[in-house]
Amino acid sequence: MSLASRVPSDLATIVRDVGSLLVMEAGLLCLTGAVALGFTEWYSGAAFLLAAAVTGSVGLAARRGFSDAPAPTMKHGMVIAASGWFSVAVFGALPFVLAALFTPSSVAAGFVPAGATYESSLTTFLNPLHALFESMSGWTGSGLTMAVHEPSLPRSIQWWRSLMQWVGGVGVIVLTVSILARPGSGSYALYRSEAREERIHPSIVSTVRTVWKLVVGYTLLGAVVLFLAVRASDYGAGLPLWEAGWQALNHAMTGLTTGGFSVTDNSIATYGSPLVETVLLPIMTLGAIAFPVHYAILHDRDLGQLRRDVQTRWLLVLLVAGTAVLAIQNLRVLTAAFEGTWRALPTVGLSAAEVDAVRDSAFQFVSALTCTGFQSAPIGDWGEGSKVLVSGAMVLGGAAGSTVGGIKIIRGYLVARGIRWQLSRVFLPTSAVVTGRIGDRRLGRAEMEREFAEAAVVSMLWLLMLAASTLVLVNLAGAEFTLGDALFEVASAQGNVGLSTGITGPGMEPILEAMFLFNMWIGRLEIIPVLVFLRAAIWGLNP
Repeated sequence: MSLASRVPSDLATIVRDVGSLLVMEAGLLCLTGAVALGFTEWYSGAAFLLAAAVTGSVGLAARRGFSDAPAPTMKHGMVIAASGWFSVAVFGALPFVLAALFTPSSVAAGFVPAGATYESSLTTFLNPLHALFESMSGWTGSGLTMAVHEPSLPRSIQWWRSLMQWVGGVGVIVLTVSILARPGSGSYALYRSEAREERIHPSIVSTVRTVWKLVVGYTLLGAVVLFLAVRASDYGAGLPLWEAGWQALNHAMTGLTTGGFSVTDNSIATYGSPLVETVLLPIMTLGAIAFPVHYAILHDRDLGQLRRDVQTRWLLVLLVAGTAVLAIQNLRVLTAAFEGTWRALPTVGLSAAEVDAVRDSAFQFVSALTCTGFQSAPIGDWGEGSKVLVSGAMVLGGAAGSTVGGIKIIRGYLVARGIRWQLSRVFLPTSAVVTGRIGDRRLGRAEMEREFAEAAVVSMLWLLMLAASTLVLVNLAGAEFTLGDALFEVASAQGNVGLSTGITGPGMEPILEAMFLFNMWIGRLEIIPVLVFLRAAIWGLNP
């Protein structure tokens, strides 16, 4: 009797498709091993190739052992998404741990930039929890990190962090579906399980391949433009050409897919360049717009989609309005700091400080709303009002169907419309025929109520998890951190953003680190798949 025949069909389907995800990850680990060897990082290369062998062996055993399992339905897809994302994070942590174990301290010291007084952040990953945190943050596009000093990491580890975010931002399952090219409802079930429903083409396989063509094209274009901007900055002018290109490529990858991992020591603040920040603004914004909108604009030359698509329209409105409000808030704090010293203001250069406040507000609000997480300012020093405003942007996020986290603009829009609908229906007779328009769709009463209810349920669950985690964090983070700091950090983790007030780091309590792992996981999958996974683990997949 074969192994597959002794295992329930539901479990066989799940194990087989999670195995496919691991096979895909093994290929990415092999690619990164080649990068390590190209940089003559022999110890890291061995770590990646060993991790690839382990991951590939487990994945192939699962795929071949259950190759005859039925195609996944929606209930399978939800469990596959939750368990699959957690599995790729676990196996993605292997190279961090192995590289830290294999690399001698004398070799690790060679990765530290000349003149720096700190040790290599590679040693951080001797702690498996830190390695799992880094991997989960990478795959979910969160950007919070245990590597305090990114330039002190081997190049292959830097690349692996960026590659995880590049693939994870678009979707691990999306990549796997495009490779497997499985026709029919099975691919659609997996596609929807990753919190996606939009189609560019009738075929899901064609849709995901088009998505990847868009991502690759945008990434290459962004890397070229960023390279020119980095070279034009004072910091980048002193860099070798290949180093400037390396930084531009990595930041283009993590910027476009709204991940936020950096290869510089202080994220984008390292450059101190308005030009670099200005170039990154459209890159981050592109990542927050739904892929079908990109396709309509590029393929059909339909710029009207920017106005007609409800999510894109509100994204652009919120970016402008939020930047203005945040700038006003930061300018008020800045003015208060100089209160009573008006005569001295010209000598301390307030006009330059005002310009920096507006510049930082624009960059950080775009980074927050698009869930990218690049940081150009010490947000931990900002006022509580500014932190709460940025937290709200991280909670909402950008458009569904893009690479962002958060609740998504469409759900916020639907909740607002639902409240309006509940108020207006009081004045309508029960016999009234009611229709409503959401974007280009016209919905009847029942459809409207269903849409509003689904958006309200997900939003409520998201906010309840945010509130509970914030209460835990504010009591364990330390007296130096306020409630605003705790709310900000949890919103960043659960919204898959990566901005930080300074709470996240190797010195944080293990229970908080584990909590953030959970926040990042459920945030990327929008809670429901994780709840289905937990329900299935306890009661099974039968009704």
